[in-house]
Amino acid sequence: MPSSHHYQLNEIIELIIETNPGKLLDIGIGFGKYGFLSREYLELWEPGAVYGAHKRQIDGIEVFEPYLTPLHRLIYDHIFTGDAREILPVITERYDLILMIDVFEHFTWKDGMKVLEECRRCGRNILISVPKIMSVQKEVYGNPFETHRFNWKRKDFSGIPDKFFLNNAKSTICYIGEDSRRIGHILKKRNRRKSLIHFLELTGLKKPVKWVFSH
Repeated sequence: MPSSHHYQLNEIIELIIETNPGKLLDIGIGFGKYGFLSREYLELWEPGAVYGAHKRQIDGIEVFEPYLTPLHRLIYDHIFTGDAREILPVITERYDLILMIDVFEHFTWKDGMKVLEECRRCGRNILISVPKIMSVQKEVYGNPFETHRFNWKRKDFSGIPDKFFLNNAKSTICYIGEDSRRIGHILKKRNRRKSLIHFLELTGLKKPVKWVFSH
C-alpha cells in the first residue's frame, strides 16, 4: 500500500520533531503522508514561520512514479524516481534524518542490509517502522514493488549500533544514528513522567506536578 496504519502516527511524528532535521529524506513516499506532516510540524509550528516558505529540505524516493501527484511536488523539494537500492549509492547529500516507514518489509534481508548501509553513509539518523505481523501482500495498484518480502523483527537489527526501539502495538519502530542516545533519553524521561501522573490519578494523590518532578 502507498500508505501506512495510523496507530504509529504519534510516535513517528514525535521522533521527527525531536530530531528536528534541517534535511530529511523520505524513502518510499507513497501517498506522501510523512513528507506532508514533516513539512507541517517542522515549519508551521516554528516561531516566526512564514506560511508557504520552505526552510527545510525534504526530499523523497519513490520507485512507482504513478503514485506521484502535484501535491507531492509542492511538499517535497526533490523526488528521486526509481529503486532506492540504485539511487542511494549515488546520493551525495548528508541528511539529518532518513525515513523508511512501512517500506523495509518490501526488501529481502540481504537487500535491506545493503539499503541500511547506504542510509548510514548518507544519513546521520534513520527511522524505520515495520509491521509486527506481516500480511501476505503481492502487487497493489499495479505496483509490483508492493510485495512483502521479509518479516523484520528486533533481532534482525541486533548487529546495528546506536539504536533504540519504541514500543507500539502494531509496529516495530527502530531509531538508529547519532542522535539516538539523546532522543532515547528524552523519551524515557517523558514516559516516566506520564507513568507517574497516571499513578497519581489512579491513587487520588493531590501532590502538585512541580513537587513530583523536582530534583
